[in-house]
Amino acid sequence: MFLPRREDAYIPPSKIDSYLLSKTHAVGKSKAKFFRTLGFNEGNTNLLEQGLLAIARSEVVKETASLPYGTKYIIDGSLTTPNGKSVNVRTIWIIEAEDEKPRFVTAYPD
Repeated sequence: MFLPRREDAYIPPSKIDSYLLSKTHAVGKSKAKFFRTLGFNEGNTNLLEQGLLAIARSEVVKETASLPYGTKYIIDGSLTTPNGKSVNVRTIWIIEAEDEKPRFVTAYPD
């Protein structure tokens, strides 16, 4: 199974700038360390965004979970980094009950 409406998947800009790459975010700072080590930074956020969207649009859903506010989808895939490496990451997406478009929640090493 693929992510429903995967072509409409999106990542709010703040999820990358203020979360995945934030050195001070309470939850995101450990993820920032991981992604920054791979070469992602404020100057190339588009590369991280496009890589995460590519995973959502091309890989199969590994798990789903029904939640009171929507359905969560877990998708694993390979992310190409600015350093030229390929790393496996787990991405989490949600389709909220009042929205039909998959929204990015988080990503971390797989």
